[in-house]
Amino acid sequence: MVFLLPMVTLYSLSVFSGAAAATHHNCNGPLVSALPHSSFQSSSQSSVGYAAPNAKLNRRDGAGGWSPMVTDQVPWLQVDLREQMEVTAVATQGRHDSWDWVSSYLLLYSDTGRAWKQYRHEDGVARFGGNVNSGAVVQNKLSHPVRTRFLRFVPLDWNPSGWMGLRVEVYGCSYKSYVADFDGRSSLLYRFNQKSMSTVKDVISLRFKSHQAEGVLLHGEGQRGDYITLELHRGRLDLYLNLDDSRLRFGSRRVAATVGSLLDDQHWHSVHMERFNRQVNLSVDSHSQHFQARGEGHSLEVDYELSFGGIPLPGKPGTFLRRNFHGCVENLYYNGINIIDLAKRRKPQIHSVGNVTFSCSQPQLVACTFLSSSSSFLSLPSAAPATGGFSVRFQFRTWNPDGRLLSAQLDPGPQKLELQISNSWLHLTLLGSGRQKSEVTAGGRVSDGLWHSVSVDCRNLQILLTVDGEPAAAVELWEAVEARGNFYFGGGPPADRKTPTPAFQGCMQLVVINNQPANLSHVQQGLLGNYNELQFDMCNIKDRCLPNLCEHAARCSQTWSSFSCDCSGTGYSGATCHNSIYESSCEAYKLSGGSSGFYFIDPDGSGPLGPAQAYCNMTEKKVWTVLAHNSTAPVAVQNSSVQKPHVMTLNYSASAEQLRAVVSGSEQCQQEVVYNCRKSRLFNTKDGSPLSWWLDRDGERRSYWGGFLPGVQQCSCSLEENCVDMNYFCNCDADVDAWANDTGTLSYKDHLPVSRIVVGDTNRTGSQAVYHIGPLRCYGDKSTWNAASFYQEASYLYFPTLQAELASDISFFFKSSAPSGVFLENQGLKDFIRVELSSPSVVTFSFDVGNGPAVLSVKSHLPLNDRQWHYVRAERNVKEASLQVDQLPLRFLEAAADGHHRLRLSSQLFVGGTASQQRGFLGCIRSLTVNGATFDLEERARMTPGVSSGCPGYCSGSSSLCHNRGRCVEKSNGYICDCSQSAFGGTACNQEVSVSFDRESSVTYTFQEPFSVMQNRSSQASSVSADSRAREDAAFSFATSQRPAMLLTVSTFSQQYIAVILARNGSLQIWYHLQADRSPDVFSPALGNLADGRLHRIRIHRVGKNLYVQIDQDIHRKYTLSSDAELILIRSLTLGKVTRMESFTEELVQAASKGFIGCLSSVQFNHVAPLKAALTNRGSSLITIRGPMVQSNCGALAESTSHTLQDQPVTENKDKEQQGNGAQKDLAVIAGVVTAVVFIAGCALAVISRLLYQQRRARRSGGGGGGAGSAGSMKEEHQPGVYTDYRTELHLHNPIRDNVKEYYI
Repeated sequence: MVFLLPMVTLYSLSVFSGAAAATHHNCNGPLVSALPHSSFQSSSQSSVGYAAPNAKLNRRDGAGGWSPMVTDQVPWLQVDLREQMEVTAVATQGRHDSWDWVSSYLLLYSDTGRAWKQYRHEDGVARFGGNVNSGAVVQNKLSHPVRTRFLRFVPLDWNPSGWMGLRVEVYGCSYKSYVADFDGRSSLLYRFNQKSMSTVKDVISLRFKSHQAEGVLLHGEGQRGDYITLELHRGRLDLYLNLDDSRLRFGSRRVAATVGSLLDDQHWHSVHMERFNRQVNLSVDSHSQHFQARGEGHSLEVDYELSFGGIPLPGKPGTFLRRNFHGCVENLYYNGINIIDLAKRRKPQIHSVGNVTFSCSQPQLVACTFLSSSSSFLSLPSAAPATGGFSVRFQFRTWNPDGRLLSAQLDPGPQKLELQISNSWLHLTLLGSGRQKSEVTAGGRVSDGLWHSVSVDCRNLQILLTVDGEPAAAVELWEAVEARGNFYFGGGPPADRKTPTPAFQGCMQLVVINNQPANLSHVQQGLLGNYNELQFDMCNIKDRCLPNLCEHAARCSQTWSSFSCDCSGTGYSGATCHNSIYESSCEAYKLSGGSSGFYFIDPDGSGPLGPAQAYCNMTEKKVWTVLAHNSTAPVAVQNSSVQKPHVMTLNYSASAEQLRAVVSGSEQCQQEVVYNCRKSRLFNTKDGSPLSWWLDRDGERRSYWGGFLPGVQQCSCSLEENCVDMNYFCNCDADVDAWANDTGTLSYKDHLPVSRIVVGDTNRTGSQAVYHIGPLRCYGDKSTWNAASFYQEASYLYFPTLQAELASDISFFFKSSAPSGVFLENQGLKDFIRVELSSPSVVTFSFDVGNGPAVLSVKSHLPLNDRQWHYVRAERNVKEASLQVDQLPLRFLEAAADGHHRLRLSSQLFVGGTASQQRGFLGCIRSLTVNGATFDLEERARMTPGVSSGCPGYCSGSSSLCHNRGRCVEKSNGYICDCSQSAFGGTACNQEVSVSFDRESSVTYTFQEPFSVMQNRSSQASSVSADSRAREDAAFSFATSQRPAMLLTVSTFSQQYIAVILARNGSLQIWYHLQADRSPDVFSPALGNLADGRLHRIRIHRVGKNLYVQIDQDIHRKYTLSSDAELILIRSLTLGKVTRMESFTEELVQAASKGFIGCLSSVQFNHVAPLKAALTNRGSSLITIRGPMVQSNCGALAESTSHTLQDQPVTENKDKEQQGNGAQKDLAVIAGVVTAVVFIAGCALAVISRLLYQQRRARRSGGGGGGAGSAGSMKEEHQPGVYTDYRTELHLHNPIRDNVKEYYI
């Protein structure tokens, strides 16, 4: 094998030099200037002086250029380069000394001048920029060179004050071509000099073209199980590769990689494969895939021969195992060996099977493209056959699941035949007089972009429908029929275009009517039939899912004009599955009203890491993120030594990258290590070398055991000076025959978490150790309060260029008193992206990706320069752009389907200003995050003049002043918490709002207007993906012993509803009825009895089809709905008994009639807190109260009981802290008692004053009960008036934003 390495290296160099020969730096010579007049053609010419041969660059022949006739509807100029050339650039110029020029155009290319292909740039854009005057030359370099003979320039736009005028030049060079033609029954065999060939590196390159979607290009295999195969399958290129794994025989058909699409388009495609050991890179045209090959070996061992074009069966000449390749192959190199050149020179290494020729003579099948789903049609006459009846055959390809393919009037009338695609199946319908109708279905998955053949044959009182050669489906006739008039392909005549079925949008070829092929060239010339919105001589199909622009491994699906992303199961949402549906930290869950429990957190947001499961322990002072591992129980160790140690690898509930992100984003992290020992030392007492150690997150050995910084080999007892034997730095190093303990807390973040522990001193008599590694525990979100203050207009912070080519999201908080200012800006050569406060009440997001500036603005009805925190989130992807400000309606702007998509930036990112140092921002910016990565504003601000780190103000600290979606509002002498958007009350929005219900009680919240998540859009915007709209967030607590019971219902004007009930057995059920023609979806996330009198907290979150439910502290459970429809025109939300039950099922009716008896607390639905609204807005016409209800503290009482049980594990650490603080001085105790007495006396006085004030107020107001329209009364029981001072009007115009990260404004 060793002697092959230099040869392989030589081969690869040969391949690279051969491949580069045509693309070297000198491949930019002019190709048009020396061409004869016969090389130029055009669709028309204004006169002889404006003929096509006059269209050479910088020439003044004739009238100084080419111009078509004014009546020419599809003008074009064609150049024949006389032979295959590699084209690297094109240039255009207007007609000399005139007002005629072309400002944009398309470029088509072809080998034969019959079948054309449209050139597209890297981002899929086909349009080329042209001229702005008649004299200047505009050159466009091709992002990927093409090898072709014919070029066609198709003008799109021209000077509106003149006409089309064109002079052109083409740049490139010639190249050496070795071509072989395979007829589908032939192949070339390259036979080795020895029995087998073993290589550690392979380089294979070739070009091919074919009109077949199936066929083997290359195959080789060995006896030990190795194989390599390149095969066309369904128009894509599959690579099968196995290295030394006998379990994977070739027959198992496990594809290693699939690249490319629509490769059966009769145009050349380049293939390049490189393999080094198990690393493989496969490229087709501009699309590449890198992967690691299967198997345990590093070399590919192939026996006897490699076959090209097919897989011949040994011993049976002319017999092949799989379908052979049918088409042309050019410049085929295997490890530097020119296979076609050897075959052409009849070298003995090459054996030819079948008929292989060395010129490309593939037939060019001429297709036409139906461009419009509303107005494209092709009308062809039907010449009656001599035998009666009729027959129609054709081939088509499309991505659209629906469309009319064919229609015809029949005699005797009135009868009509229709063939259409419906839900990717073919439906043939015969419409007779009256209501007579017959139909059959055939095919399946015909909207997959592949060519499909269709035959409609009428004979013997039957109409037969045949698809792709499968058995025919028949429609029985009641009498003999014949075709009358024309056959309409695509859309029908104007009288038929009112049908709901769209016209066919796709490609057609090989149209045959009554066994007579239709000449599409005659149709184009007006000599045959009629047409509208057709493109001839090309199939202009495009795979919009290549490359897959859906993020986070989401599935891409497409139609002819657009693509969509299926985000189900990814944990992300949005048009391209860019946005995480999970919060980035436990801190964010607490700010959104969450309680302790299991959550999925996505530490890098929209970044690539994905969500991880964590336990969020939300205490009063800190929010702990707890990440567990696989070794939760204490582990006993015996019989281990340094030479043969005990090793335990810890596998966490998150990946190494996710753990690193959590640790780096937290203020502090720690991990407890407990080591119980009996004659088991941690360090060797003689030389100090460690006998046991642990590995950090990078796999580095660490031997410190808590309490000390890295590098100090000591234990916690040494720091605390309480080791059992002070001669040692660890208790275990005393090496006594009794149990000792060394417990420490590791808190150096750069080393956490512990990835492995190694124990090596338990091999002596009586030696034993028991260790326990606690979970990783972190608190604090560094990003939330990372802020900078800008106090000079010319100042700014700069960061590296945004990596935002295809998708980016930018979010931050700001507060300012300035009327305007740029938050951030990044520029490129022409592209840019900018977010700014353009006026005191308007935030603007603008960008340009090459299609012209796009602008999104959100206007607030209140000033935004009010020195309060405001939230901004701007997102741009290839499908749409959006802008969110606070909780104002989200604005969308759809991207152009065929425009530029890549945002090309080159300058630095400026934050708080611009490169010109004008229109700078004055104020504070915090929590700046781009694509899930947080920018450290404070660190950069410390070294920048005019900017300071942090932000002054009460609401700028990291402490949670306001809870549960409460909003911190700055005041001149302090702050207040605005709880209007929270379901909780109190001065800090952390007091439960609870009401006791009985069987007849209910609260109905009627929405002020037919409610849906309002999508305010720019004038350019249109629809937005359902995944971005269809979402609900609901949370509430309840305690009851009743079953069944109705907890909550949401109903719409369109008969949709959501219902949350307790079933007869006490289990929770969630009902979603989103479509009237379907049964409701019912989920039972908790099968146990929740009617146990204890308080239970329910959280429900929906995004599209995905439903997430959390009960108490359990993990979020995910369910899938049958529909992703949004709630349209929400009418009302009801708590307790329901009286309106038109569309309810029997089980729901029973629960609704029983109502609810018990305690409901802190109810939130999207932005609405209905229970709190009933208490604080009793005069509102939006609130209807029925039956007796008692305002109570039942929720707080039940919650305190629950926390007593739930927080037991947390109290262990608190007890340790209390023990450390227990030895207080007597003087401090006496002072504390005195202070407490004074405080209690003051509180008592305040309470008495408050009660007197409320009593006086109650007398004034007359003590009115429910709101307008209320049929019941409400009482208060043991509840202080915590809502009176914080009562606000209902804000019904602020839908909750998609992914709430922060509720301060």
